[in-house]
Order: sequence, then structure tokens, then C-alpha cells
Amino acid sequence: MTSSGPVDQSDVDAAISRAIGTKVRDYRLQLGFTVAQLAEHSELSKGMLSKIENAQVSPSLSTLARIAGALDVPMTAFFDDLEARPVIHVKSGHGLDLIPKGLRRGLRSQLLGTLRGSSRRLEPVLYTMTRNAKVGASYRHPGTEFLFLIEGVLEYAYGSRRFCLEEGDALQFDGEVTHGPARVVEWPARLLSVKAYSASPEPPVH
Repeated sequence: MTSSGPVDQSDVDAAISRAIGTKVRDYRLQLGFTVAQLAEHSELSKGMLSKIENAQVSPSLSTLARIAGALDVPMTAFFDDLEARPVIHVKSGHGLDLIPKGLRRGLRSQLLGTLRGSSRRLEPVLYTMTRNAKVGASYRHPGTEFLFLIEGVLEYAYGSRRFCLEEGDALQFDGEVTHGPARVVEWPARLLSVKAYSASPEPPVH
């Protein structure tokens, strides 16, 4: 592994200027403003705005505040492209198996992605049930759960109620109420579950 060396601050400054300039132009065009109109609303010169949009100058915070006010956007909007946004891409069939292969017994559950810290709000899991799968277990958890049956026919229990889910059916409910698959009517059954939490939950038990 080779080192990339120290970061050149001038390159960083140039990247910031380009990002800001692009955002200013994009928001201006979305509103249908000319440079002259934006200059009038922000009380800045056309020359200054032109230099900002073309990344020829790095605007001060007070200048950005004027532009943001004129465009009716928060100042942070100019820095969106510079922030590290968490993203997870899971290829088909490559979700994290929550049940070891030797213990599946006809049930495979694959975690399709989960973020960490304050970004952890959703937990998508793909369940695949074949003829050996033992169903009937009940679950409870904080937040809301959304189900979408991809394949098969499944009887799903929610409290004292039973729902027959067929291919393409969806079900959404409060996770605090006891729930779980009660019976597989047609095999195999593939069920997408998405749990939504208002805050980072404790690691769930599947």
C-alpha cells in the first residue's frame, strides 16, 4: 500500500469553491433568476456572483448568507455535495445471513443493509421460507414494520388477527403488537420486511 501524501489545501479550497458555485447556479436557475436578478435580491454585484458561480472566488459566510436568503435555501444547502452521506449497495443474493447456514432449517433471513449511529432508522430483511421452514414464532419490537410478499402465499398473524398474504400483497403495522408468520400456504415464500425505528434500536433478535 502506498501513501497518497499530505492533502493539498489549495485543492480542497478549489473543490469547495466549485461545489458552492455549482449549487448557487443550480438554485438560481431553479428559481428562474438571472445573475442580475439574484444580484438585486442579494444586494451583491453581478461580477461577484459570476465569480462565485465560476469558482473564481471563495465567498465569505456573510456573502453566502445573503445568497441563501435571496434563494430561500439554508446555508447548508451549498455544502450538500461535500458531506459524506452514508449509502449501502447490496447485490442480489449477497445480504448478510442472520442465521448460520447449518441452522437455517428451511428459513433464510438476509439483512439487506443497516446504517450506524443516528442514521440507523430502517432495517430491511429478506426472508426465504422453503418446505423445511418452521414458522409460528411470535415477535415484538419497537417502531413500525412493513411487509411485502414477493413470492408464495403466507398466512401472517398480527395479534388475534390473521392475514392471507399473496404475491404482491403488503402489510404495515405497529411492531409492539405480537406478530409473525403463522403458516406457509404455498412454497417457497419470500417476504421482504422493513422495520422503521424512531431512534437507533437495540440489536434485534431474529
